[in-house]
Amino acid sequence: MPISPELAAIIRANVTAALAEDMGDGDLTAQLVPEKAVGRATVITRQCAVICGSAWFNACFKALDPACTITWFVRDGNKVAPDEKLCEIRGNARAMLTAERTALNFLQTLSATATLTHAYVDAVQGTQAKIMDTRKTIPSLRMAQKYAVRIGGGHNQRIGLFDGILIKENHIIAAGGIRAALKQAFLIAQEDATVQIEVENLGELSEALDAGAKLILLDNFNLEEMCDAALFTAHRAELEASGGINLKTARVIAETGVDRISIGSLTKDVEAIDLSMRFL
Repeated sequence: MPISPELAAIIRANVTAALAEDMGDGDLTAQLVPEKAVGRATVITRQCAVICGSAWFNACFKALDPACTITWFVRDGNKVAPDEKLCEIRGNARAMLTAERTALNFLQTLSATATLTHAYVDAVQGTQAKIMDTRKTIPSLRMAQKYAVRIGGGHNQRIGLFDGILIKENHIIAAGGIRAALKQAFLIAQEDATVQIEVENLGELSEALDAGAKLILLDNFNLEEMCDAALFTAHRAELEASGGINLKTARVIAETGVDRISIGSLTKDVEAIDLSMRFL
């Protein structure tokens, strides 16, 4: 997947902050190695994964040694098996040692999100349901993790509070009801902003549809209620299921006829992929 100029700028900012956090005034241990020594190393995975984050990985090494070379044997989105070689790096040995942990942190974290997303996408294969992310992301890594979700075959929700409206129970109460909340939301929403409303029962679903809602979150609906909601809606709006969904339940939820399944664990319950970098 191509890296846009906007994402490239975010990558540089992510890497600059992460390296500064790790290095402080300098890498004391790297000084064990002669200043101009040249190193060569490979990175392998110790488990099955969907690889993601090569641009962040590259940027870590290039920030400390612009002349280094990184040869990739896989691309973002590729599935890999245990002990598979991912890439080879050659450059200043001190710079490589200093960048190693930060680079691997990005690669293992984003690969984890891509891998889990892919598992959910596989689980609902053949249904109309799309796997969606949420705003439950690691602070300062939202755009990186949303990129990883796309690499895994999933879809992005709104980026933040600024590009979409999600009307929840308290918003409805404070605004004076479903109709009033939606009317105001449609006035506020910019051209590209989404408007989504949360409903708790079929009565509220009916009211939201009558008020023009096109994106509706089904709050705490059981499977039977989701089926009823899908039949009642009849594609007049997109329906989204959310909350407490896991790999065991995703398929049956998708089969109710909902259009979207949002899963916070894609980005908040990250179990890093086991990677290893070894000098040759």
